[in-house]
Amino acid sequence: MGVTVRQKTKGKGMPWWVFIAHNGQRKSVKIGDKQAAEKVASGIRAELKRGQFGIEKSKECPSFGFYAKSFMDTYSVLNHKPSTRESYQSVLNTHIYPVFADKRLDKITRKEIKGFVIEKQTSGLSANTVRVILSYLCAILNEAVDDELLKGNPAARVRKVIAKEHKEEINPLTPGELDHLLNTVQQHYPSHYPLFLLLARTGMRIGEALALQWSDIDFNGRFIEVKRSVVRGRISTPKSGKSRRVDMSPQLGDTLNIHLTQSKKRGLALGIGESELVFINERGNLIDVNNWRRRVFYKVFKKAKMRKIRIHDLRHCYATLRIQAGHNIADVSKQLGHHSVKLTLDVYSHWLPGQNKSEVDALDSLHLSAPYVHPNPAEDKGEVAK
Repeated sequence: MGVTVRQKTKGKGMPWWVFIAHNGQRKSVKIGDKQAAEKVASGIRAELKRGQFGIEKSKECPSFGFYAKSFMDTYSVLNHKPSTRESYQSVLNTHIYPVFADKRLDKITRKEIKGFVIEKQTSGLSANTVRVILSYLCAILNEAVDDELLKGNPAARVRKVIAKEHKEEINPLTPGELDHLLNTVQQHYPSHYPLFLLLARTGMRIGEALALQWSDIDFNGRFIEVKRSVVRGRISTPKSGKSRRVDMSPQLGDTLNIHLTQSKKRGLALGIGESELVFINERGNLIDVNNWRRRVFYKVFKKAKMRKIRIHDLRHCYATLRIQAGHNIADVSKQLGHHSVKLTLDVYSHWLPGQNKSEVDALDSLHLSAPYVHPNPAEDKGEVAK
């Protein structure tokens, strides 16, 4: 039960409304000024307590499928990035709708959701994938609670039945391996060398690198502003939703400067002029990461006769090499775009230099002014001094 007073559109001279939510049903009434609205709301609250105020009975509680579509058309459009909406829709179509689409919202039970989650795990999906599916289902049901269609969210706290997943094993390239990789790229795939070097020297995500524009690079200040990322073929905001600044080594700065000159010549040859994107495909368009991975990235490792890693592992290479070199962990975290230093430590704790052995060993260099003498030597022999 609830009666609230507010403006639908804020501003001086705009009308005030009374909003009534009672027994899963909602109603709003335009009153006029705030004082009048507060007076009406006070009277309605009194009538509700006496059971004398009624709202016209609404329709039967909708099905999950009907409500989820409404959620996607309204809440998701207003609050989610296009890539997130696509992810929601894909999960709904593939996993959630087949089980819950035709069920009434108020008939979905906690037991059913727990069974659904367990079934998804036993079908072979990873724990992380199941968490995403459950989080989307939970978000939609939370909105139904907020709309007073449900008294509680049956998906709440179901997460505990999801099996714990071991942390991803990080196995980055060694400094020697990274040098060999970059030399191979420079020799056999020279046009792709700037992209490989950027990933290795900045720790940027591949989507951030592919969305990079020339205006984001400050050659004099030797830094790059990471403002956007390619997600599912579209340019969006970075993963954190915030821009960040990453430092640019002299080698990377020189390489990108040469790449800029070559890009201008290439743009003129293609008849597209100067592209604002730093990295483009042979037609002057945004690079498709899956195509690049297949046609370039994996072929480099085959040519170099090296063990294969993922594109994202170049980010791990950057982080582990800096951490092993004893660089400031807070700066590494900031460059990577992690939301906290704790996250960086959680991911890369095993790569800290020497696990602090040198600091512990340094304690042996301390000299006491006098040798230690036990205050009661007799106690060492189990005797009691008399």
